[in-house]
Amino acid sequence: MEKEQKLFLYQQIVQEYKQKILNGELRPHDPIPNQTDLARLYNTSEMTSRRALTELVNEDLIYRIRSKGTFVKDKNASRAIEPNTPVKPVTQLKKIYFAHPGVKMRMFALDFYRNLLLGIQRVCEDNEVEFRIWDLGPKFELPDEEDAGFILITDVPTARMDYVEALQRWKREDRKMVTVQFSYPHLQIPYVIEDNLTGGYLATQHLLSLGHTRIGIILTGTSQLHLNHEFSMRLEGYKLAHSLYHLDFDPELVCVVNKAFEDESMGVEGFEALMLLDNPPTAIFAVGDYKALGVINAARDRSLSIPNDLSVIGYDNEMFGEHIEPGLTTIDHNTFLFGTRAAEILLFSWKPYNESETIMDTIVPKLVIRDSTSEYRKD
Repeated sequence: MEKEQKLFLYQQIVQEYKQKILNGELRPHDPIPNQTDLARLYNTSEMTSRRALTELVNEDLIYRIRSKGTFVKDKNASRAIEPNTPVKPVTQLKKIYFAHPGVKMRMFALDFYRNLLLGIQRVCEDNEVEFRIWDLGPKFELPDEEDAGFILITDVPTARMDYVEALQRWKREDRKMVTVQFSYPHLQIPYVIEDNLTGGYLATQHLLSLGHTRIGIILTGTSQLHLNHEFSMRLEGYKLAHSLYHLDFDPELVCVVNKAFEDESMGVEGFEALMLLDNPPTAIFAVGDYKALGVINAARDRSLSIPNDLSVIGYDNEMFGEHIEPGLTTIDHNTFLFGTRAAEILLFSWKPYNESETIMDTIVPKLVIRDSTSEYRKD
């Protein structure tokens, strides 16, 4: 029995509007929502809505007029189209690799990687494409397979020039690639990245909305001037939230801790430094759930109650955060969507590098509210 293929959201949008047009619910020259309104209607990204509209244009069902909008074409132009015709992949890949530069296998147990891989796996299963994980090794080598696509990730210690040179080499070889979390726009390689500024903003705005005006932030790096791109953008989101609440940015509330791997000790160190201030914070944004756990443990050692005496928010939505006491308010990367979007780009959107502008998508993280944050209480 043939496997019933699930439709991605953009395909569902295409099918719904196709049926409305062919059934006469939408008449010739009726307006169609633009990509912003369509994204809002379906609670999705503008890239997804734009892709759906492009498919409808390609199927000769709608037409666009610059500066005026998008409209339904005359039915006579689309009589031969069946309402349930599936949207087919643009590439015929037999295998998708998640390729990494020597990431330790234990790291794949972290929720970030696990959900990312699950997202890729879902798309591969739905489209009967084989999925494998591949270690690039010290020489940065990809499998020599013409019908394979590659989802590439870098981690900061290995994001050096020889990796960029490898990307250039693979591009010359016309490898079908998408990078996740990191981008190289000058290479015009498709990429999927997180909106880290929005993530930092969401966390900080949540605390500000609860009445906290002294909010400490704990970041990973060697100094405020030497943060990686992710942490730097989250700090910018922190600053933006303060600005929109008409609060001055106070650099003494920024604590930067330098360690090779994220763990609770970083949160302890950051907490102790912030508590030494003459006017310590009433809330802490620990940019990493392990740091947040360290903050909670250190606060308890001082007999402080979470969240009555100190509100704490993390970042990453690690599995333990839901089960500790109190449950940890945090930011979810939305990495399952990272995986699905990267795989969808390879299967449905990828074009030769010299034929189009760079394909990209930005994934918006989600605020997950639990019990470690509460309204500011004056003494």
